[in-house]
Amino acid sequence: MPLTHEEFAGLTHLGSGKVRELFAVGDDAVLLVASDRISAFDVILPTEIPDKGAVLTGLTLWWFDQLADLVPSHVISSNVDEYPAELTPYREQLRGRSMLCHRLDMAMIECVARGYLTGSGLKDYQRTGAVSGHPLPEGLVDGSKLPHPIYTPSTKAPIGEHDENISRADAADRVGGELATELEKLTLQIFGRASDLAAERGILLADTKFEFGHDSAGVLRLGDEVLTPDSSRFWPADLWSPGGAQPSFDKQFIRDYLVNSGWDRDTPAPELPADVVVSTRARYVEAYERLTGISFDDYLSTS
Repeated sequence: MPLTHEEFAGLTHLGSGKVRELFAVGDDAVLLVASDRISAFDVILPTEIPDKGAVLTGLTLWWFDQLADLVPSHVISSNVDEYPAELTPYREQLRGRSMLCHRLDMAMIECVARGYLTGSGLKDYQRTGAVSGHPLPEGLVDGSKLPHPIYTPSTKAPIGEHDENISRADAADRVGGELATELEKLTLQIFGRASDLAAERGILLADTKFEFGHDSAGVLRLGDEVLTPDSSRFWPADLWSPGGAQPSFDKQFIRDYLVNSGWDRDTPAPELPADVVVSTRARYVEAYERLTGISFDDYLSTS
């Protein structure tokens, strides 16, 4: 059964994202619950991917641990047995797919880092020879490694609308120059750390996006999800071959299916066939296990 906010009727629902439900817990905390929903092209699809929410949560928590010396995260606890009493009735629904977090005043940009040229960055490059104001060498193709990682911020679009790449100057106008500089520095530091860790495990981190915000004490924290197959492109290093779409551990498999299905993106999205669902789940689980070195079944049993 799909997870919706109606299951948590006793809690104050703050909002629904493409994947997550957000609830208030007191004045300074929120409960973030990851569903098994999946989106593509900024549209929520009608078919869910079993255990996807648990994969996203488990992987995010692992990455927060790897990055803790660079930036604090928004997580207070992910142990449902430590949650406030008001959450006790929902403990089993929350196990493995939820995080109790500091409430953040979010910076209203998405902080994107790219190490390889693909996706919207490729389209910008083909049109202008640059990505978000970063000039790039001639002759790059889909999947090319960039000379160095670049920071390419984007807007934060409402559900159903598309994020748009913006310049660093535009980002500074939106959040202020000092914060924009700090976000760029942190984004590239995190991307560098994550790229190295992924490479040790035979995985290329092509690109990813982060979200940051300040807590009630003014501390800048890394929020939302981090370095998951929903927010990142992960490619198996041994299969990397520039010049076209790369095999991936993320939802590119679903994007490719939808493109080939003939869906026009204006009508409601089609249901996903069973083989696509099974293959997508397997890719998400493999990403979790290869990156963390932990069995996904072990994560579920100890959550």
